[in-house]
Amino acid sequence: MDEVLSEIDRLHAEHHRYDLRLEELAGKPYLSAEEQLEEVKLKKLKLHAKDLITAIGQRSAVA
Repeated sequence: MDEVLSEIDRLHAEHHRYDLRLEELAGKPYLSAEEQLEEVKLKKLKLHAKDLITAIGQRSAVA
């Protein structure tokens, strides 16, 4: 169970890091092509982290 909690904590930390960087990018008046690609990638990574957190939570609730 400790492994599950540490994995959830790690995923929450990643999700938060992605969110902070996305906020930085959103605050810019203009994004370069590289920053636009980074924004898309970060949104996908953030969603993936959230999906994993949800999946782990559901698995733990069933067990």
